[in-house]
Amino acid sequence: MNEMTKIETTLKDWETDQEVRWCPGCGDYAILKAVQRTLPQLGADPANTVFISGIGCSSRFPYYIESYGFHTIHGRAPAFATGVKLANPELDIWLVTGDGDGLSIGGNHLMHVLRRNVNMQIMLFNNEIYGLTKGQASPTSREGTKSPSTPIGSYDHPARPAAFALGSGARFIGRGFDVSKHLPDVLKAAHAHKGAAFIEIFQNCIVYNKDVFDDFAAPKGAEDRQLWLENGKPMLFAGDSKGIALNRDSLSLEVVDVTDGDWESAGVIVHDVTNRSVAHMLIEMPFGAFPMALGVLYDDPRPTFEDAVVQERKMASEGKEANLARLLGKGQTWTVSGTAQDPV
Repeated sequence: MNEMTKIETTLKDWETDQEVRWCPGCGDYAILKAVQRTLPQLGADPANTVFISGIGCSSRFPYYIESYGFHTIHGRAPAFATGVKLANPELDIWLVTGDGDGLSIGGNHLMHVLRRNVNMQIMLFNNEIYGLTKGQASPTSREGTKSPSTPIGSYDHPARPAAFALGSGARFIGRGFDVSKHLPDVLKAAHAHKGAAFIEIFQNCIVYNKDVFDDFAAPKGAEDRQLWLENGKPMLFAGDSKGIALNRDSLSLEVVDVTDGDWESAGVIVHDVTNRSVAHMLIEMPFGAFPMALGVLYDDPRPTFEDAVVQERKMASEGKEANLARLLGKGQTWTVSGTAQDPV
């Protein structure tokens, strides 16, 4: 497969003439701008880019990106995206879904696009609620969430999108949140990954689940509650005064204090994006006792599904002539004689 031919564009080249319509203050506005700012930096070509979505607030995305796009049906965007990629592997595919669309009715389809490792960027907007259908609890809603469908409080244990992706065989796991200045860096890393790149984006639903992520996303004191991961760099947070270490007795992560910048003596781990076991532990870190792990948690490419399909087609057709008429004329065929007026 050829590398994407880079062209020069600006943010304006990726804006459509459609009125952007989300609730005032919705985190989707910030994500849209982050994507529109990132695409020119990637050298992306609108004529070679496809945004594909399912159903939900996040699924309005194809209307607002000046590229090709499909607004498909509930939960089935991964299946459509897989078909588009196989039909033309040269296309740059961005799949947009939400915690309800992607993890409820679409969980099966999302699992398969990840395990097959189809080369695309998958952005899952997680607001822990069904926004478009007026605030019911979603698969990611926390225990105790009160909503029209759980008026006393949800008793479901919430799904963890990043854990689901890792368990489904994803080779790239990233995390960010709507208004973070680091979100474009996560998007760039996902785009650079060859394969199914999964990005969980925490998104504030201003109407039905307002400020649910303020425990780590609120600007005040954020450095104490956010662990931004960078490959080859120590896992430090809280102004580099704290870090994440591996307790070798329990084989679990723990928070340690760092004195005078000596993170090595404190046992702080250096982030290795290819270490799947540590990625799993980072995803499962209980927030409160630990900071929220953000950035690129896991990145370990392997051959893609569409490359295997293309190679299989090439092998199957090698030495054969592509002649449909001759193919239809071979084997078991029928000859119909007479005219339309003849009795049957």
